[in-house]
Amino acid sequence: MSNMLLVQSASNRFYGLVLALLLVAGHATAQNTTPVTGMNTELAGTPSSDEHSSNPDVLIGSGDLLEIKVLGVPDYVEQVRVSEKGQITLPFIGVLKVAGLSVSQAELQVSKRLADGGFFNDPQVSVSQKEYATQGIAVLGEVQKPGIYPALGHRTLFEAVSAAGGFTQKAGRTAVITHRERPDEPQTVTLSYDAKNSPQSNIPLLPGDTVVISKAGVVYVVGDVGNPTGVVMENSELTVLEAIAMAQGTKPTAALDKAKLIRKAPNGQQEIPLPLKKILSAKAPDVRLQPDDIVFVPGSTAKSVGKRSLEAIVQAATGVAIYRPY
Repeated sequence: MSNMLLVQSASNRFYGLVLALLLVAGHATAQNTTPVTGMNTELAGTPSSDEHSSNPDVLIGSGDLLEIKVLGVPDYVEQVRVSEKGQITLPFIGVLKVAGLSVSQAELQVSKRLADGGFFNDPQVSVSQKEYATQGIAVLGEVQKPGIYPALGHRTLFEAVSAAGGFTQKAGRTAVITHRERPDEPQTVTLSYDAKNSPQSNIPLLPGDTVVISKAGVVYVVGDVGNPTGVVMENSELTVLEAIAMAQGTKPTAALDKAKLIRKAPNGQQEIPLPLKKILSAKAPDVRLQPDDIVFVPGSTAKSVGKRSLEAIVQAATGVAIYRPY
């Protein structure tokens, strides 16, 4: 019996010792992993805390507010404004020119200066653009409400146009974008409104960019037609018959042989006889129109058929509604 008690007592001491070792090991593991968890969270969270810091295309400009940190060094967190000369001043480094650099390039410059000075060994530097000198996107041209609209972070072309109230009826098919970081390289974008090609038109924008929506060519059809209107030219192939069709055709009382084409010339407005009756009967070729052309079809019942003044015709054209064929 005594031998059994000795074996049981030794066994209890052994398991107690193992349990104690496990508790000590668990406590040490918990202490060691806590700082690592915190450091990993900081490293993973820093790039996403500011969407601009991860975009290599964003260039730093004068007036921008930057936040500069050395990861793992809580005391080295600086918020600095870029001066008019494109410079910032940092502890240990002094003056550093950053205007024109991307965020990643600025990080490398700060890291190198800190390492070269012997202040840190292989410092991991994070640079974030907290504010832009220009916080908005200028949307101009053929939009309902031209102006500068706030745009913190990344936005797209269609979002900017939507903020400006959308396109006008005279909006063309192109937009010219001047990017803040490349002012000497304007970008021309062909606008597309169909689901297949619209993503290619909807390019990203950044604060400080300028968007100018082009004006489309418009031709006007007035006089004895179903619906006097202005027709937006989708391309340069628009003809007289197509424009009249969009104006709901001519009325039965129209004097087809007295129609006129009013066209802008270097020396003013020019009246061109338009053989509309022959064009309709395929005895004369259709006439291709130019932007700002006015097709005037008089009524045969008027007292002075075909003698309406040029000024009156132009005035009638300016008051018609604009029609887009889509």
